[in-house]
Amino acid sequence: MGGDRGPRCIVSAARRSLSLYPSLCITLVGAADSVEPLLTPADLASGRIVLRPAREQILADDPPASVLRGKPDASMRVALQLVRDGEVDGCLSAGNTGALMVLARAVLGTLDGVRRPAIMAALPVSGKLCHVLDLGANVDCPAEQLFEFAVMGSAAAAQLSGNPAPRIALLNIGSETHKGNRQVRDAASLLASCGQLNYIGHIEGDGLFRGEADVVVCDGFVGNVLLKASEGLARYLQGELRAAFAGSRLLRWLAPLVLHATRGVRERHDPGRYNGASLLGLRGVVMKSHGAADEAAMVAAIGHTMRACEVRLPERIAGCVQEYRAAL
Repeated sequence: MGGDRGPRCIVSAARRSLSLYPSLCITLVGAADSVEPLLTPADLASGRIVLRPAREQILADDPPASVLRGKPDASMRVALQLVRDGEVDGCLSAGNTGALMVLARAVLGTLDGVRRPAIMAALPVSGKLCHVLDLGANVDCPAEQLFEFAVMGSAAAAQLSGNPAPRIALLNIGSETHKGNRQVRDAASLLASCGQLNYIGHIEGDGLFRGEADVVVCDGFVGNVLLKASEGLARYLQGELRAAFAGSRLLRWLAPLVLHATRGVRERHDPGRYNGASLLGLRGVVMKSHGAADEAAMVAAIGHTMRACEVRLPERIAGCVQEYRAAL
């Protein structure tokens, strides 16, 4: 029940999601005195919302390593244990990302053949989605790990988008094969030798946003910089547009027409629609929501978590990792 907006936002999003997905049931894990007053008798009577009390909470500034030794009844740990024990199909958290990754590895474990999990999110580019990983879980990655990311990203994109052969590219400083650091060049050799993957080579940052690949692979340092820079640029441009409208009487008069004409573009690029990053490589479905997500964004994240559970994403990834490793 983490996140900047607190339990009220999450409970409201859960209630709305239940109306959208008739087969969905939600277990809310958190402090009973904070969550229970937000639930109506009708919520509890339906049997589709269950409250699992947890006495402790992991804070945003808690060091990830410390959560392994302390707070055994933290809501994040309890939620992951429910996945491990088969009581729920997936876990969605808006809390501390580092703590979620550390606890998920400890509680659920990684799939056979996966060294470390990766964070993957779908970015709206050129009228479609591009799945990018890793976005911050692994700062420095050897070539073999980048290869694993490509396999996991390909399997996830195929299941979530319905594209059986997603185009995979390595994010690099140039498209030429000789460019990039040693890890990227070695990863390119591994990917090129795996004929079952639809590897298309290197891609630069501008090519990512032109939609030239369906899965883009990089280490967590580069991926997190890419993500934060993209979010910052989007906010900057929105601010510049608001300032331009505020400073021009003509633009203010035209604002209703402009908003109507650009409605589709704004909806396609609304970050709330794509809220929810998958932690791939774990023995269970784990999804991370943006901490500042509002109700609509939380509803989107719940939907993405539900989709990952429906396609049994960890099992699909496990099969692909074993198959492609055997082919090398």
